[in-house]
Amino acid sequence: MDKKWKVGILGATGMVGQRFIALLENHPWFEVVTVAASPRSAGKTYEEAVGGRWKMTTPMPESVKKLVVMNVNDVETVAATVDFVFSAVDMKKEEIRAIEEAYAKTETPVVSNNSAHRWTADVPMVIPEINADHLALIEYQKKRLGTTRGFIAVKPNCSIQSYTPALAAWREFEPYEVVATTYQAISGAGKTFKDWPEMEGNIIPYIGGEEEKSEQEPLRVLGTFCNGEISKAEDLKITCQCIRVPILNGHTAAVFVRFRKNPTKEELIDRLVKFSGLPQELKLPSAPKQFIQYLEEDNRPQVALDVDYENGMGVSIGRLREDSIYDYKFIGLSHNTVRGAAGGGILCAELLAAQGYIPVK
Repeated sequence: MDKKWKVGILGATGMVGQRFIALLENHPWFEVVTVAASPRSAGKTYEEAVGGRWKMTTPMPESVKKLVVMNVNDVETVAATVDFVFSAVDMKKEEIRAIEEAYAKTETPVVSNNSAHRWTADVPMVIPEINADHLALIEYQKKRLGTTRGFIAVKPNCSIQSYTPALAAWREFEPYEVVATTYQAISGAGKTFKDWPEMEGNIIPYIGGEEEKSEQEPLRVLGTFCNGEISKAEDLKITCQCIRVPILNGHTAAVFVRFRKNPTKEELIDRLVKFSGLPQELKLPSAPKQFIQYLEEDNRPQVALDVDYENGMGVSIGRLREDSIYDYKFIGLSHNTVRGAAGGGILCAELLAAQGYIPVK
């Protein structure tokens, strides 16, 4: 590619911002040229602003160390330097909504990891393999914003990535009732064990807001786009419990499903391993070659063995079996800060770029 897209990261010093930076190192399409954060970090080099808080296992890329952190609130100044931004800001929800819309109104596309706009009617919330057609909402959003180029697109919550792809792969069998319990890693709270030593050997049976997101967001992702609106999947009911567990990376889900039709186990596995979408068809740089793998061993998937499947961009399913109350049950696993956060955002941006939604300035 002759010319790379110039990328800014809003909230660049936090854990998800750091993950964006780590994943974008040597990206074939995107180049990080701007990092922005709170006023207390502004004016420092990125290396100085992060200090000893670099939370990735890989070293901080040399290309960003000397970038001077900009004030995320200087919207026009930041926007003038980039083709689009990734948003991982840590603010109150209403503040996030306002600042992301402010960037969009400068004609800067915003690809957001935040939850603030996930239920804004004309903002697409996308898992690229599942509902890429929802990106058509952008044209309606631009009319509302009065923009020609600026818009907001979001990715859904990390907690749903380990089971929603399976439900999408099984649509023909009409799943209609789902019970899921998610066992969520501490990095989902932006923490490491150094930050949160009381999580070692501990389980906390509550994560604020997660159960509602885990129950409702899949219904929007699996919903239908028609006449500028997304209709939720109303024939599907999901109930969840979300538990914080002493794992650094990787959200696991234990899931029970009822189907209106009567699939065999073999049919269900076949649909999982064959499931793919536009990212695979377009061979996008971050797309996993195989989105979902099925593991036959009784003790898989495991975080230690499987969380980095397809560089953290794939989903692992195992222990699919008939249930005595529901029809089937299974275990799912996904990487919460790669597929579930920054990596999912990057894949969304690749799809947007490939489809012409993000022209180079």
